[in-house]
Amino acid sequence: MTAPSGALIRIGETLELDVERVGHGGICVAHAPDGRVVFIRHAIPGERVVVRVTESKKSFLRADAVEVLDASPDRVEPPCVFAGPGRCGGCDWQHVSVPAQRALKATVVREQLQRLAGLDLPVEVEELPGAPDGLGWRTRVRFAVDRNGVVGFHKHRSSQIEPIDMCLIAHPLVNELGVPTKSWPGATDVAVAVGAVTGDRLLDAMGDGKRRPHVPWLDAPTGVLVDGVRLGGRTTIREEVAGRGWRVSGTGFWQVHPAAAETLVDAVRAGLDPQPGERLVDLYAGAGLFAGALSPGLSSVVAVESHFGAVSDARRNLAELASVSIVQGAVEDSLAGLGTADLVVLDPPRSGAGAVVVAGIAALRPRRVAYVACDPAALARDIKTFAAHGYDVVSVRAFDLFPMTAHVECVAVLAPSGSP
Repeated sequence: MTAPSGALIRIGETLELDVERVGHGGICVAHAPDGRVVFIRHAIPGERVVVRVTESKKSFLRADAVEVLDASPDRVEPPCVFAGPGRCGGCDWQHVSVPAQRALKATVVREQLQRLAGLDLPVEVEELPGAPDGLGWRTRVRFAVDRNGVVGFHKHRSSQIEPIDMCLIAHPLVNELGVPTKSWPGATDVAVAVGAVTGDRLLDAMGDGKRRPHVPWLDAPTGVLVDGVRLGGRTTIREEVAGRGWRVSGTGFWQVHPAAAETLVDAVRAGLDPQPGERLVDLYAGAGLFAGALSPGLSSVVAVESHFGAVSDARRNLAELASVSIVQGAVEDSLAGLGTADLVVLDPPRSGAGAVVVAGIAALRPRRVAYVACDPAALARDIKTFAAHGYDVVSVRAFDLFPMTAHVECVAVLAPSGSP
């Protein structure tokens, strides 16, 4: 049923719309006959589509494109059979060619910087090596489990689970475990982490609101076979980045694209241009990636992290580096005691650093700040706050760490206003 112009538009009704532009969060924007904004999934700017309304609010609608009347030249057949309206919510852009996905993400980053930070900068989303088709890259996957023990992923903005038999964006080492092909009665989630270079694999099954006993899955030549998979005693994943080894626990933070960690280290190093004898502060340090990779030649490095598991990983990874010290605590509470710094790198959560942290960083008077951001809107808001404290943007780079999804990683470099 198509709602006529001027009629009350209800959930489940269909509309024929012209798609105007891309929006933040894997959606495109159009306008309904009643003037409300419509946020559409599974569309591409410039298309004419039939949409089915999935949510109706006073000021906006949400909808899925269920029929394409005039297709964009960038439209492709989604490679995954579980992608599409009303199905798995994990991927936003499977219906878009991979180069066009990067162009859409660049538009989003540029628009967020313009709207929220008042910056008009050229943006190119850079491709990472290893996944030219946008598939087979995700080394950490959390599967959802329904009440019958069937594995899948949540549908978009829903608690309902779409059963799957494999995930095309998951790394081959993840899919080899065959998690969706097994039954998991009593579990609510199954989390898998793999090391793309080392071949290490970990699996955790969760249920009843609490973590179940740890069950590692290994390729080791010894161990007990369960359903054709060897079980062993490993509790960490080995990674290799920046010419050194790392160990990360299954609950610890690590970038999910195999090339992401090396790419970000290179971008941060290029942006900061560390000089011998300088002092670096690494905020939201996680397992210690930037602190460890950038420490050679520096006089001292302070890594600040609040998560207990991540701090344990960082202490293990950085133990042999005499120049590195670790502070366990919230970043906003720790900054005042750090003195001064020549360089700062921060990799905050998706919500961004916030005004208190930005002010604390500015008080350290670093000559360069490298801000690693997984959300361009949060980055833009914090850049505006940095400007109020006398720090200007030197450069912004964007990277396609999450092909097939709307997510994009940015590295912004800031410096005191007027500095060379």
